[in-house]
This record gives sequence, C-alpha cells and structure tokens, in this order.
Amino acid sequence: MLPRRALLGTLLAAALAAEALARQKPPSAPPPFDPKDPENILYLDLSTGGRVTILLRPDVAPNHVARIRELARRGFYDGLIFHRVIDGFMAQTGDPTGSGTGGSDLPDLKAEFNNLPHMRGTVSMARTDEADSANSQFFICFQPTLRLDRSYTVFGRVVAGMEWVDAIPRGEPPASPARILQASIAADNRPPPPFPKPAEAGNRALLEAEAARLGLPPEKR
Repeated sequence: MLPRRALLGTLLAAALAAEALARQKPPSAPPPFDPKDPENILYLDLSTGGRVTILLRPDVAPNHVARIRELARRGFYDGLIFHRVIDGFMAQTGDPTGSGTGGSDLPDLKAEFNNLPHMRGTVSMARTDEADSANSQFFICFQPTLRLDRSYTVFGRVVAGMEWVDAIPRGEPPASPARILQASIAADNRPPPPFPKPAEAGNRALLEAEAARLGLPPEKR
C-alpha cells in the first residue's frame, strides 16, 4: 500500500493529466469532399483531340489522389502513351517505359480499396498481383467491370470528355497509341495544348468506339 503522501501525489498527477486532456482540442476532421474544388479536378488533354475532365475523390482514396496530383504537377504524365487498351474493358496509361512494367520514382502506395464501383468512366489505379503495388499507372473503364470492385483503388471518374477516351486506339500496345499531351490540376489553370486536327481515321475510330459501346454488330457500324 502506498504511503498517504505518495497516494496524494499520484491522485494529483492523475487529476492534472485529466484536466490537460480535457483542455486539448479534439483532432480536426478532414474537410468535407467538395466536387467543385479545383484541387479535385484532373484534366487529361489527349492526342485523340480533346480534354477529359476527371473528378478526383480524396474522400475515399486520399493517398492515391495526392500521388496523382503530385505526378501531374511534375509533368510526369505529359507525353505518356496508353499502352494497354482493351475494347469493352479499359485504357491504361501512366508508364514512362510504355511497356506496362514501369512507374515513377516514388514508393508504391498502400491500397485504398473502397466502395466506388468500376462503371463507365471510372478511373482506377493499376497494380500487380500485390495489393499494395500501385504507383503511377491508372486505367479508365470503357464499360462497367464490377468484378474489379474493392480489388483496385478507384480514385476518380470522367465527368466530361469521355468521347476522347472512347477514341483511344485499341491494342496491347496499339499500333499507333494515343498519348496524354498534358495532365494538369484545374487549380493550376494550365491551358490545353494545341490538339491535332481530327483526321478521317480519327473520326472512324470515334464512330467504331461509339458503335462498340452501343453493342452494334460490325455489319451495322
């Protein structure tokens, strides 16, 4: 049993600690997600002829969104090709080697799997068989692919310009791959670069992509 003086000292210390804890401010909650915040808008200016607008979701994938912002602001994505494009599935980019095996010099990210579905226009991080291996590569879905849900980190969705994604040439890799001319965050106010004039082949690619999306057989395209 503690002596009376030691016991009083212990009680006093506990009381002071409790008072100090009560005076502490509770940890501040993250700011609510604002879809109009220009920090949450990613622009991809594509060689297929236009600007794609992507709404980022830091509320469900904060570390992945932070990575995309950082790499976009570095100019990392500028000039990179869509190296893996599967009709009816998705278009993948973000590899500086164009081989599907490259990434940035930053460490891989811990997975942030969430409940956002892989719908048409969903933007999600590519990875290897390891859950925590996403780095810089990402893909945009042409069609709903719900089998990927909660197995890949969704961090955004196309809200405008999906026609320029539909026009990306298919292939693994495509014979004439499309490129990201410029990736930027809306808050930085970077104007789009000059876009190539749509050639007949480019127009045909747009028509083929739209026909495929509608499920038309080849003889009716």
